[in-house]
Amino acid sequence: MNKEMEFFSYLLEYYAEYKKKTTGEVLMEWDSHNITQKIYDSYWEYHTERIENAFEDINSLIATGKHAW
Repeated sequence: MNKEMEFFSYLLEYYAEYKKKTTGEVLMEWDSHNITQKIYDSYWEYHTERIENAFEDINSLIATGKHAW
């Protein structure tokens, strides 16, 4: 598993815990908003900052389809 996929799995698990959902529910939500690839591609931004910044950005992607910053 490459480092991007490893981090994506970590992010998915922690975001699901944050939202009190299963990882399957979160992944289905991301897929339904067509943001899964955007999240995966944000590895370089997300992995260097605190995890809450990634959560804020993901919430923005869900709400608006755009990154928070």
